[in-house]
Amino acid sequence: MSVAEIKNKDRVINELMLFIRKVLSEPEICEKAIEIARKHINDPNADVLIADELSSTTNVKIPVEHSDADKLFLQVLKDVVRDETALY
Repeated sequence: MSVAEIKNKDRVINELMLFIRKVLSEPEICEKAIEIARKHINDPNADVLIADELSSTTNVKIPVEHSDADKLFLQVLKDVVRDETALY
């Protein structure tokens, strides 16, 4: 593994750690994020729509150019919603 790959993984982990801290300090973000994901999950541009609405309605700010951590968070969020619907 190259130094650049290690640094990128460290950056992603640090970014996700900051996000997790934010969610734990403001638990309503989790509920809001899942609600937004439910609304947009079947849209062709779901990641963009979820990120835009989440950024405009919460303290979570996802830039237009999604980082690897942003993409990972959006994927996990969509997986949670899909798992939730699969249970019914």
